[in-house]
Amino acid sequence: MQEIKELIYGQLSSDSPFLSIVDKVFAGERLNRSEGLLLYKEAELSLLGLLAEVVRRRVNGLQVTFNHNFHFEPTNICMKSCAFCSYKRRYNEDGAWEEGIDELRQAVRKYKARGVTEIHITGGVHPQRGLEYYKAMVEAIKEEFSELHVKAFSAVEIEAMCKISGVSFLEGLQALKEAGLGSIPGGGAEIFDEEVRKQICPDKATSQQWLEIHQTAHELGMMTNATMLYGLIENYEHRLDHMERLRTLQDKTGGFNTFIPLKFRRANNAFSHIEESTTTEDLRNYAVSRIYLDNIPHLKAYWPMIGKEVAQLSLSYGVDDLDGTIDDSTKIYSMAGGVQNPNATTQELITMIEDAGKEAAERDTLYNILKRY
Repeated sequence: MQEIKELIYGQLSSDSPFLSIVDKVFAGERLNRSEGLLLYKEAELSLLGLLAEVVRRRVNGLQVTFNHNFHFEPTNICMKSCAFCSYKRRYNEDGAWEEGIDELRQAVRKYKARGVTEIHITGGVHPQRGLEYYKAMVEAIKEEFSELHVKAFSAVEIEAMCKISGVSFLEGLQALKEAGLGSIPGGGAEIFDEEVRKQICPDKATSQQWLEIHQTAHELGMMTNATMLYGLIENYEHRLDHMERLRTLQDKTGGFNTFIPLKFRRANNAFSHIEESTTTEDLRNYAVSRIYLDNIPHLKAYWPMIGKEVAQLSLSYGVDDLDGTIDDSTKIYSMAGGVQNPNATTQELITMIEDAGKEAAERDTLYNILKRY
């Protein structure tokens, strides 16, 4: 850390507006929103990378983690109208699919022999599937593979299934937990700013509902993840407001495992006219996220969305987790222009991590370390 400290202070003049921020980062003190905005707007990328490295080493050392996981996407039929989505389909529309519990059982059996530790389930908000259906899905997984961690159902899906079934969020989450749900992914957060949300996902679960569902899960003893969609029509103030709301809830519950910035991909959706963020902007966003979210322990680069090369670069900008092996089991970002047929071997992830000067470790969903390399 002393070497990094010398590098940072060596590149700043005595009247630099960043000196007080640097002092706070080294002291482990929380940045306010105006300081976060200054970093976003004016800091050199090299400074951001060094400051993010200070925070990630304080929290995670040089360790970068991954897990053995696969995705199951039960349907892309969706009753929501998110303008940025390339995944949703309506009934009888070309490309629509529905997979049931029999298909789920087959997938679990397939991956049980491959040493996976996690199933990640998310998909479209189906208009006819309520809580009992999704509870039965979780129960079927546990019947096939009791040790498998079930990370499933975004807050948007949970809001809809509870509404269809006429139960509260607490009642729904309790039922899912009793069936075997282990944790909740972070999808559906998008951007919390209500005016932006009206333009990009007007009929989706509200920001307040998303936060309430995650808080309820935390109070029931379940850990969850958090995401932020960036590079669409939001600005830096909107991103910081989003992170501020997450930071505030984390102060209250401590229930977020990791934060995952999700890059907008423009293929096949209503915002295809918008240029995607540059790699420089992606790295800037990772770094500011790591510096600002001082109470969420992990920062994940979801490589099927940004590609393996940028994911590896992000390890120098605060990122300490690369998600998992995935095995070509997700289409959500592929359909929007992300990595096609996403798959990574254990050795490939280890090499990515070690070539970036970090230490590779396999984890479970809750970030317990299973093996160090």
